[in-house]
Amino acid sequence: MAKYKVGSIIKGTVSGIESYGIFVSFEEYYSGLIHISEISERYVKDPHNYVNIGDIIYTKVLDVDEETLHLKLSIKNINYKLKKKYKKHPIVETPKGFSTLEKMLPIWIKEKISKQKI
Repeated sequence: MAKYKVGSIIKGTVSGIESYGIFVSFEEYYSGLIHISEISERYVKDPHNYVNIGDIIYTKVLDVDEETLHLKLSIKNINYKLKKKYKKHPIVETPKGFSTLEKMLPIWIKEKISKQKI
């Protein structure tokens, strides 16, 4: 039974980039190629403009060769880039809060006005 099925969307790591396509490696010895014609509906001048080596991306399986464990892949019409998850940090207010701004703002305004009259 095949590990990967045609039409499925799978996650892999970009292992190489050539002028003709992008190489992607997967777990359990599988690897694949995204041919340059399967990168975008538009003209692709350079695959380096789409991914970097080491990127983890989603790919669509077009064909599976079980003898060589090689996959033909596509990133056309799918959201292939994984979104980075950013940690949310609570905003910590300083002990003085806005008191410094409240105190200094009138002074800064007076300084600017006096410089403009000169």
